[in-house]
Amino acid sequence: MSVSPDRISAMVTHAPALSNSATGPVHPDAILDALDPEQRDVALALRGPVCVLAGAGTGKTRAITHRIAYGVRTGVYKPNSVLAVTFTARAAGEMRTRLRGLGVLGVQARTFHAAALRQLAYFWPRVVGGAPPRLVEHKAQFVAESARRLGLSVDRVAVRDLSSEVEWSKVSLVTADDYERVAAARGRDAPSGYDHQTIARLITMYEEVKTERDAIDFEDVLLMLSDMLNSHRAIADEVRGQYRHFVVDEYQDVSPLQQFLLDQWLGGREELCVVGDPSQTIYSFTGATPRYLLDFRRRFRNAAEVRLVRDYRSTPQVVGLANDLLRRAGHGAAQALELVAQREPGPPVTFTAHDDDEAEAAAIATRAARLIDSGVPASEIAVLYRTNAQSEAFEAAFADAGVGYLVRGGERFFQRKEVRDAIVLLRGAARSADPGQPMPAQVRDVLAAAGWAAEPPAARGAARERWDSMQALVALADDLAAAASAEAPATIGTLVDELTERAKAQHAPTVEGVTLASLHAAKGLEWDAVFLAGMSEGLMPISLAETDEAVHEERRLLYVGITRARERLEVSFARSRNPGGRATRKRTRFLDGIWPEESRGPRRTRGGQGKARTLLTRADDVALFDALREWRVEVAQEVDKPAYTILTDASLAEIAEARPGSVAELARVNGVGPGKIDRYGPTILAIVRSAPGG
Repeated sequence: MSVSPDRISAMVTHAPALSNSATGPVHPDAILDALDPEQRDVALALRGPVCVLAGAGTGKTRAITHRIAYGVRTGVYKPNSVLAVTFTARAAGEMRTRLRGLGVLGVQARTFHAAALRQLAYFWPRVVGGAPPRLVEHKAQFVAESARRLGLSVDRVAVRDLSSEVEWSKVSLVTADDYERVAAARGRDAPSGYDHQTIARLITMYEEVKTERDAIDFEDVLLMLSDMLNSHRAIADEVRGQYRHFVVDEYQDVSPLQQFLLDQWLGGREELCVVGDPSQTIYSFTGATPRYLLDFRRRFRNAAEVRLVRDYRSTPQVVGLANDLLRRAGHGAAQALELVAQREPGPPVTFTAHDDDEAEAAAIATRAARLIDSGVPASEIAVLYRTNAQSEAFEAAFADAGVGYLVRGGERFFQRKEVRDAIVLLRGAARSADPGQPMPAQVRDVLAAAGWAAEPPAARGAARERWDSMQALVALADDLAAAASAEAPATIGTLVDELTERAKAQHAPTVEGVTLASLHAAKGLEWDAVFLAGMSEGLMPISLAETDEAVHEERRLLYVGITRARERLEVSFARSRNPGGRATRKRTRFLDGIWPEESRGPRRTRGGQGKARTLLTRADDVALFDALREWRVEVAQEVDKPAYTILTDASLAEIAEARPGSVAELARVNGVGPGKIDRYGPTILAIVRSAPGG
């Protein structure tokens, strides 16, 4: 798995000071009393190999920290003899905090990389001599230099993809000599359009460049420490004498390299407790594998196994959907844990089909605003999607709704380099645009020079994300052209102005903001309310998932998304990418037999009163809707534009139903952005105030 290790300012040059003290009179019985029966079984399994299969929300961190604390309090463990490793600094910090709360100090709870770095730095002067090499956090610089030495033309996207492939080879213990054979045998496509032989040459050159620069990367830390322990008996004895009991969290995500280091730490001993959930394996593409978790009892014949299935996080409605999803999986269902909800019932899971991406994003922003108005903190709401490129529509929709948000696990759309570069090119093209050529065609020509193509790239990773970002600009150009008139045609300058306005509107505060995140970035987190957006074929599963195993991993990714929700879960997809486009999308196959076929979102109309008016139930609301439509007709005639470009019927119906009394309330209406508030806000509010029943 690609892991973000602890940020360490400098390598330590001495052994860690480990305390054997504990604070707080926590009695062993009190530690056990705080656990449910299965968690108690974990805490009591202090010796020998132990495998804990822990479903989402079942309190695995609670179980393993209480196990460590109980071992210390009963004298089975010395605190400084325990090494607990996990994958993120956040998770390691949470473990240390809980142990302190239980009165236990001195236990080492760290990421794989942080633990290995401390040991490598301590033993390096003795084994190698001198100071350790410089540690580099990012491979990009060395990968770019290696590519240039090989005569390869690379850009930022290619460097990112090639760096990921170098990392995969190292965590998978695949050398440059073996890369071509192993990658072909596993059906692993080479990134960025290169062949396997070229990647193998790049891996070799990367190692040479690193050596010349006297530098090591994070994978080298694990490799070098493993080699030290394997080759120097005295070093191995010292480490194994210090650490006698090991705990590994998120064991379904270990890589062959991490497992190799763990084996060196153990040195043939069996004092190991692993915790994981095979249904949450979502990082196979980076080298992680669940086989060590699934084969644990075959490797350790006398291993105890405990299953944690009591879900304390989510309502029965959310848990039921998660169980149903895995139950229909077929392949791999035998290893799935059937969760048992412990919370009181909550609202039903909702399933909604929208006309297009814009409508989906706007509807979710409106729902989020209403949840916030009802008392749900914005920080307890999340919108989850499959790819980072999908964030743009939600950023725009939340900005239009006046709802603060923060983007997790990816750059904001307008901060992405390819987007910024494209806007610069478009701004330049606007000065010399041919008025006789359709604007969308000109935009395609400009972006083609920046790497855009009519068809998405076959390459996975950043190349596809870059294409998605530029394709979003192409789609926006199409939208503006469709809404333009002969008297006021859309130009590249119009597009640049629209992009500038959107970028400015997205300076939303991050405090108490709604989280926008990819499903991968959401792993390990949870919220009161979760919107799973874009749940259509091609996105879930992603179109790049071409093998059965890749599709199964996509299902597990959806499972992770579902189980992030505590109380509210809303699932949706859009039938079309663009407003007015053909409804060719289908909802994800993973929800076959689950998605209510009659569940359809309200369709937006462009002309006539259509369905928007019929959705209103009060006579006073219908009267206000009609008054708003009359005003819209007058404005449209004055500016000589189609009426729907002023405000859609759906927006008018929402205003009639919500009856906003302030600009802030009006801003929460779907389709009412800052520009329209500036132009029409006071008039709309005056119409609402004068309407009967207000």
